[in-house]
Amino acid sequence: MILYLDASALVKRYVAEPGTTAVGEIIAQADVVGTSLISRTETSAALAKSVRVGVLSHNAAASALQVFRAEWPTLVRVQATELLLARADMLAWELNLRGYDAVHLASALLWQEGMNETVTLATFDRQLWEAARQRGLQLFPDDLPTWLEQRQTSA
Repeated sequence: MILYLDASALVKRYVAEPGTTAVGEIIAQADVVGTSLISRTETSAALAKSVRVGVLSHNAAASALQVFRAEWPTLVRVQATELLLARADMLAWELNLRGYDAVHLASALLWQEGMNETVTLATFDRQLWEAARQRGLQLFPDDLPTWLEQRQTSA
């Protein structure tokens, strides 16, 4: 399996939260794991935010960031080229996506087209998940709306 992680899925690799175990399991099943170059900044920003809002201590977030940075070279990193950003521009407009979500979708689609193999996009963002479903990508979780609903009702 070729697995593309957006930042919402990638952070779950480094921070214990709902979905962390499932992300670890799907990464273990994957033959190749990749993400967009923008995930480097998004992941660091998410960890910094977790400190600002009191979800993680500074030391816990710094430790997670250190592990993330050590593992970064092992990921396939989809480059943010003019072609990719032009595709993201069109996807953002057509599907009403936020900027980085459009870049993630464009990255997964271009990676799939370049590999000529199915790419599974892992995301915990409902809007990106739905846009990827509309574009025919394999998805993880396979039913994010139900996953999110179950998480809300158990909280």
